[in-house]
Amino acid sequence: MKRYDTFKGNEKKKRGKKLITVTDLNLTLSGRVLYDEVNLKFTPGNCYGVIGANGAGKSTFLKLLSGEMQATSGNISIGANERLSSLNQDHFGFEKFTVMDTVIQGHKKLYEIMQAKDALYAKEDFTEEDGIKAAELEGEFAEMDGWNAEADAAQLLQSLGIKEDMHYLKMSELTESEKVKVLLAQALFGQPDILLLDEPTNGLDVHTIDWLENFLADYPNIVIVVSHDRHFLNQVCTMMCDVDFGKIKLYVGNYDFWLESSQLAAKLQANANAKKEEKMKELQDFIARFSANASKSKQATSRKKQLEKITLDDIRPSSRKYPFIKFEMERELGKDLLRVENVSKTIDGVKILDNVSFILRPGEKTALISRSDVATTTLMRIIAGEIEPDSGEVIWGQTTKRSYMAKDLNESFENDQMQILDWLRQYASKEEDDNTFLRGFLGKMLFSGDDIEKEINVLSGGEKVRCLLSKTMLEKANVLIMDDPTNHLDLESITALNDAMIDFKGSIIFTSHDHEFIQTVADHIVEVSNKGAVDLAETTYDEYLDHADVQKRVAELY
Repeated sequence: MKRYDTFKGNEKKKRGKKLITVTDLNLTLSGRVLYDEVNLKFTPGNCYGVIGANGAGKSTFLKLLSGEMQATSGNISIGANERLSSLNQDHFGFEKFTVMDTVIQGHKKLYEIMQAKDALYAKEDFTEEDGIKAAELEGEFAEMDGWNAEADAAQLLQSLGIKEDMHYLKMSELTESEKVKVLLAQALFGQPDILLLDEPTNGLDVHTIDWLENFLADYPNIVIVVSHDRHFLNQVCTMMCDVDFGKIKLYVGNYDFWLESSQLAAKLQANANAKKEEKMKELQDFIARFSANASKSKQATSRKKQLEKITLDDIRPSSRKYPFIKFEMERELGKDLLRVENVSKTIDGVKILDNVSFILRPGEKTALISRSDVATTTLMRIIAGEIEPDSGEVIWGQTTKRSYMAKDLNESFENDQMQILDWLRQYASKEEDDNTFLRGFLGKMLFSGDDIEKEINVLSGGEKVRCLLSKTMLEKANVLIMDDPTNHLDLESITALNDAMIDFKGSIIFTSHDHEFIQTVADHIVEVSNKGAVDLAETTYDEYLDHADVQKRVAELY
């Protein structure tokens, strides 16, 4: 994978050691204490992954760091000369600007100087005073390496898959996925001293995520990232920033190390009668095993000395809860699963799929992959029978019983005035149509007490997905068709769903942007585009990505 070397020609002035210091931070929102007496220090060369249950305050913490929100009390100290950049979440906030200008606006001061220079040179009555001012601006512009700004922005955009002929289009002319990439380029532009990224992999195809992992793994300054993608956190993070118990605590290592240490802490806590020496031995064995295993994370293992300093008091069990997810089948699959033959589809005059063909066998778990979410979602809807192809056909085996989980949550909740309990009752068998059974079922999916009486229209995205997973479990299908099922879920729910899909004995056809999810579930990869498909049976996701001949065939699709 080619790595993007940011601002090769930019010899920035060396300054003192950059850092962020958080002192006695407290935040109360709507009467609820979100953080209490938080003290942290962030240093350059580290990527910090912010994790926590939904509602714990991960994104809020980034807003405090960026100055978008103010704490109830306490202090966040950032050097006066440090440039902070964050990923803009408003995909429609730059519609009137060109792609190039949108990216360069990531360096606000540089962009302002460019605008001021252009305004001066455009004056018809250019005075001597204007000349002096222009010279001053030119000096600042050169010091910021402004003459290379467009070239650097162009390289960033091309690395993210935004082709050169798009660089001077208006943002309003781009698709949603293209806008996401441009805004990511804006955040990365100019090597900011502090980089804040809230769910940076959302809306990115798997190839772009791979590029971003490489970019951040080599980033020399401070990166603080919120993400639900476990593989991404493992690849880029050197420290985990855990939001739990009303506190925010730093842990050395990547996500896997945090997860395993938290589980170990719970085990040691439960075994209250064990001698401290025995507990310490188990902790030391765990740290040694993790440090020695280079496959876990090159960043974490390089911090072996830091890991060895960890004591029993440094780790504690998480307060997170995991939903119970288990998919069962009413009947076994027969000899045939699915044949897709020469399927094509055009939507609003745009060719989405062209002559797509592949065969799936019983028991296979297939990931549909594309650089276009529209392509995969369209194919999933055709496979599920939600829409018809323009040409070609989809032939299912006679023994298949299918359950479809759409990416668009609104498709599944036509009557959003219904309470959760009544909504789920629609999918229960006669034996299951019992309030006690359904309440217990929803309780396992983390709906408890008054939650069960909520109307669908007030549910969060994560709660709606847990409803749909409950429906899928009740349907007891032998084929699961799931379009990006981890969308809106927290890490705990993603882990539970991941394990359930691995354990499922039937067939699964799914889409995802989560590397670990695809790698651990799929044994069949199909990449689709508007030029056909590449069909790879008995192939894991990592094998697919690492095979040069395969990637050459994939490149021909685009």
